[in-house]
Amino acid sequence: MNQLPTPALSAAGPPQGAKAQSPSEAQGVPALGGSVVHEVFSKSGVATSVGAQRTRIKICGLTREQDVDAAVAAGTDAIGFVMYEKSPRHVTPERAAELAQRLPPFVTPVLLFVNEDATKVIAACERIPGATLQFHGDETPAQCLQASRNGARPFLRAARIPLGDAGRGFDLVKYAQDYSDAQAILLDAHVDGFGGGGKAFNWSLLPPSVNSHLVLGGGLDAANVTDGILLLRPRCKSLAVDVSSGVELSKGIKDAEKINQFVAAVRAADKQLAG
Repeated sequence: MNQLPTPALSAAGPPQGAKAQSPSEAQGVPALGGSVVHEVFSKSGVATSVGAQRTRIKICGLTREQDVDAAVAAGTDAIGFVMYEKSPRHVTPERAAELAQRLPPFVTPVLLFVNEDATKVIAACERIPGATLQFHGDETPAQCLQASRNGARPFLRAARIPLGDAGRGFDLVKYAQDYSDAQAILLDAHVDGFGGGGKAFNWSLLPPSVNSHLVLGGGLDAANVTDGILLLRPRCKSLAVDVSSGVELSKGIKDAEKINQFVAAVRAADKQLAG
């Protein structure tokens, strides 16, 4: 399936107050999100040929309207809002709801929590009905289920993988089994501050086969994401990518040009894998 071209994005972005369009919407074609995005994160089985050829992209830690618009215009599939108060990218549930209103159909808002009380997670979800949850702390499988109302709300579970050779000791196969109720396991580097540190773990130390949908994060940028996709996609059911610091000017402030470069690098990997 041929990919739709990504339109050029000006630094100014869309007019103030305007709702951003995805590239496919701008061309009068139905957006490629929706069921296909959920296909990447579903537990129902093998992805279709579309899912197998197109890597889904999440950009995390957004705090500004213009950055949300730039990410959507570049063709990303999910937008992450950090609910962790100690993060420099933190936004309140109210602010996340404001930003999420700018999203067109089939672009998924994701709410990132770190060791948060289940009642607060549930309350935040009520403000953004279509959001996916992301648990990025020390949450147990039972706590993830409780905060997601026994799995009624889809969630991702972050696996914080040690840097360097220490990553050899991380049992990703067991971790994925323990969190089998998660739609996907998000791979991140184990750094202070629960992610967003711009550091990558050693991807080559991951097991050759993981019976799970994976999301690669941790230190990604336009320079290395192609290699990461080529290395890891054959090892799992499906692979998506998650970037934060790699498309930033400063923490919480994204750069439209870097976003476009990152998306282009992901599509380059897809093209190579498609042969």
